[in-house]
Amino acid sequence: MTAAATNTFCAPSAPTDLAPTTIVLFGATGDLARRKLLPGLYHLFVAGLLPARWHLIGAAVEELSDEQFRTRIHASISEFGRVAPEGESWAAFAAASTYVGGRFGPGQTGPLRAAVQASVAELDGAGKLFFGAVPPAAFDAIARGLSEAALTDAARVVLEKPFGSDLASACALNAVLHAAFDEQQVFRIDHFLGKEAVQNLLAFRFANGLFEPVWNREFIDHVQLDVPETLAIGTRAAFYESTGALRDMVVTHLFQVLAFVALEPPAALTPDVLIDAKVRVFDAMRPLSPGDVVRGRYDGYLQEDGVSPRLQTETFVAGRVMIDNPRWAGVPFYFRTGKRLAEGRRVLTIVFKSPPLELFERASVAIDDIDANHLTFDLADDGSISASFLAKKPGPDLQIAEARMDFRYPAGPSSGVLEAYERLLHDALIGDRTLFTRADGIERLWQVVAPVLDDPPPLQTYPAGSWGPRAAVAELIAPRRWHLPTSH
Repeated sequence: MTAAATNTFCAPSAPTDLAPTTIVLFGATGDLARRKLLPGLYHLFVAGLLPARWHLIGAAVEELSDEQFRTRIHASISEFGRVAPEGESWAAFAAASTYVGGRFGPGQTGPLRAAVQASVAELDGAGKLFFGAVPPAAFDAIARGLSEAALTDAARVVLEKPFGSDLASACALNAVLHAAFDEQQVFRIDHFLGKEAVQNLLAFRFANGLFEPVWNREFIDHVQLDVPETLAIGTRAAFYESTGALRDMVVTHLFQVLAFVALEPPAALTPDVLIDAKVRVFDAMRPLSPGDVVRGRYDGYLQEDGVSPRLQTETFVAGRVMIDNPRWAGVPFYFRTGKRLAEGRRVLTIVFKSPPLELFERASVAIDDIDANHLTFDLADDGSISASFLAKKPGPDLQIAEARMDFRYPAGPSSGVLEAYERLLHDALIGDRTLFTRADGIERLWQVVAPVLDDPPPLQTYPAGSWGPRAAVAELIAPRRWHLPTSH
């Protein structure tokens, strides 16, 4: 299929030449598919970033006809997509999309196997991309089913987070996957790493001689990664009760981003070299001590539908992790995330050390009280980078005030910025594993958090709409302070 020019989208200047591919979307009727994956695939199609010849097979337990599935795709793109599903583009996308209902796993592979084999034959030996937009508990059955159905050859499998719930479960799942797939075929997805702003960390560090020489313990005082959410758990109690904030966000998302901040300059910007550099950061992480972590739960959590009062599920976690290597020894990396907090943000802050000699003691405002001397990376989809520093205030006296320089990506569908899932879907199609995680890295991170999982700190309640428990807001980071809330 090829996209007709009935919609506008600022595609990359050189369309990717991809081999024919059969895309199988497990969990095709779920919320992730509806909000992100189906609109994302359509965006890639209109942008000319899907293969010239491709099929999409939706797979889920629910029984639907092909036309019913296409109706759902149209509705999801209309509600969540950036390009309207209309004209020849939509007609071509719909024609390439079919559906297989029923359970899939060992002993239950027949209908989907037949559909995939028919698609591969029609596309003259197409490659296969399996995307598991399903709960982690279903990964085992999918991997075993694909192996039993002999569908793993010339295939890649993309798995959603969280990948395991502790070290033992992650190792067990890796064993199942490696029985069916080579590690190079496995793409463990972290949508945070698909964001333009996160990838811009690499460009910012390694393309600018201004910053890389000072990216170390001699000049950086500490690092903060703050991902507060205003939302409650909503209808996700069954999932959230089995994970909590630490498993759901820190192991999967926040530590992956911190690895981009902390990795050593790689010899090349190739997938294996970058993944090796990230894993070396994980290896250097000091295991979390329960004393370095604050767990919280917002007032009213126990009244949410589906919540068990017997479980000690945290909706908030903040902590301090140290990286024991020559570049970062002694530099604390702080993280904070949770539900029902004051703002919804995704902010990375690099805080530099103050000059050793203070020359502005008579400033009208104490230097320590001014929110400056740091770099702020806003990790939202459109993203931005802000440099905050001190400059002289206009006037006859030598007084100091905060100044700022900003870089922002253009917003909107014509900007050419791919959303996170679009980027990662495309990378999986071309086999680029740079922004995905590897088995040994995942297992190491479960080792890092194991002391807290084994001996979790007590839960502290916090008011909905606040910044979390006082122990995290003030005590954990003292004598430093969080850079949220702020105008940045």
